[in-house]
Amino acid sequence: MKLVNTLLATIAAAALGSCAATPPQTAAPAPATTQPAASARIFVAAANPLAAEAGMAVLRRGGSAADAAVAVQAMLSLVEPQSSGIGGGAFMTYYDAATRHVTVYDGRETAPAGATPDMFLDDNGKPLPFAVAVLSGRSTGVPGAVKMLAFAQEKHGNLPWRELFGDAERTAREGFIVSPRLGRFLASSLYPESSAPDVRAYFAKPGGGLVGPGDRLRNQAFAAFLDRLANEGPSALYTGRTAQAIVDRVHQGAHAGTMTLADLAGYRPVEREAICGPYRAYLVCVPPPPSSGVGLLQLLMLLSHTDIDKRGPQDPRAWFQFAEASRLMYADRDRYVGDPAFVSVPVKGLLDPAYVAGRAELIGERAGPPPAAGNPPGAEKAGADRTLEPTGTSHFIVGDARGNVVSMTTTVESIFGSGRMVDGFFLNNQLTDFSFTPRDADGRPAANAVAAGKRPRSSMTPLVLLDGDHRFAGALGSAGGNAILAYVGKAMVGAVDWGLPMQDALALPNLIARGAMFSGEVDKFPPAVLAGLAARGVTVRPGQGEDSGLQGVILRNGRIDGGYDPRREGRVLVETVSVRR
Repeated sequence: MKLVNTLLATIAAAALGSCAATPPQTAAPAPATTQPAASARIFVAAANPLAAEAGMAVLRRGGSAADAAVAVQAMLSLVEPQSSGIGGGAFMTYYDAATRHVTVYDGRETAPAGATPDMFLDDNGKPLPFAVAVLSGRSTGVPGAVKMLAFAQEKHGNLPWRELFGDAERTAREGFIVSPRLGRFLASSLYPESSAPDVRAYFAKPGGGLVGPGDRLRNQAFAAFLDRLANEGPSALYTGRTAQAIVDRVHQGAHAGTMTLADLAGYRPVEREAICGPYRAYLVCVPPPPSSGVGLLQLLMLLSHTDIDKRGPQDPRAWFQFAEASRLMYADRDRYVGDPAFVSVPVKGLLDPAYVAGRAELIGERAGPPPAAGNPPGAEKAGADRTLEPTGTSHFIVGDARGNVVSMTTTVESIFGSGRMVDGFFLNNQLTDFSFTPRDADGRPAANAVAAGKRPRSSMTPLVLLDGDHRFAGALGSAGGNAILAYVGKAMVGAVDWGLPMQDALALPNLIARGAMFSGEVDKFPPAVLAGLAARGVTVRPGQGEDSGLQGVILRNGRIDGGYDPRREGRVLVETVSVRR
């Protein structure tokens, strides 16, 4: 406890500010030729083995974490197109080992200049059915992942941009084996995108039907585009023929989009300061709004007012505390978080210790009605939120030989995005992450209402853990739509509070408590836990969708303890390489 209390005392005052620390001064290094080789660990955790290997191949060539992130995303676009892609957006949380500073690179999509608050309402002023909206051209935001990656790689890369796409380009040209997970989504009737014309055409099997697990799939159009992207840089997507193809595609069909060439050419990623807060012996650093990192920090603060750390995964009281803290967090997150360029987000108020302590007092002995949003200091009146935010997304982590780390969550939003394809990749449906209803019954605008140029609120929360000296201590993130916060929070409790190996922490049953809903993996909870929850007013019902996609690493006694979500097809690769200091 001395370590925890000392750390809390020293960092609490700075918890909401910069995650920088001044490294100790050292003597000037001797010439490199006189320095002996030293060993360092490099690692990649990703939701697909081919993506993990593409990132590791870059690291083996001396590439940086930012270099490898480009290669991982390019491969994920090909082999996991239902989750993320270069037609979507991402948040990158970047740890710089030399400065011990955490920076966030915001590659979230933006609404085109022609977007309006009522764009997802029908002629009668009612919200469009989600299946209609998601397949429409209006659902696609200006993609941000590529420009964000290029921006980060220009600042932190070691290798030329053009050398980062070879594995993905070759795999697209020669083909890859369709995985069971991808095949499952293609065969499912749960998702409207699975029946979209572009999806059916791309995955068509000679002789009829769609490819399935074990079939080889080639994507010559994507291979050709990656070749241009490698040689031309981001302009290959944001200007010229691909940009024109994107504009043409979103303007087709009913409920056409308004995106223009100017929207694409004008996209800019945003470099932001991470927001950081203490949890146990760590400093947790996450992206600020429009990400929901502030919600995760609030969830951890709420849990710190319970004794969940003294319990364990077999204790129903622990899961009850997690559920009630989650409901309080979601009530605040849903009401107040939006794009800070358009709305005032009370980040400091949501994390104010006195405010959180008051909210924690609402965690009683039995679950009651859905909690209302609180009134944190500095909050402005905001309308009730009506954002749907379905499951989707992918997360990966990369650590290079210099100790730099990328924790990145990336998405095309729903399964196969909007179901529309250009040059071998899917376009996102990210604008359906806005609240379809721009105002509540009292006329108050929702914080996450649509506006031209606005970034939709995101649940993506790629985090980095620091120790008391601001050295890297771990990284974590997940896929899963609005459930991401619950997934990541669960993994933090498992790995940090309960001391589980990272793999076991990620495999813990999922429990998502939001409003009146308690959903989760009923068949994975021990019967005694379910009975104990029911006795406290929490009846867990089966969830649906893509479920979690956690990737995590944590340093334990100088060793990298990594894990991947067993619900997906992930891989964690760790190697030791020689470097010259």
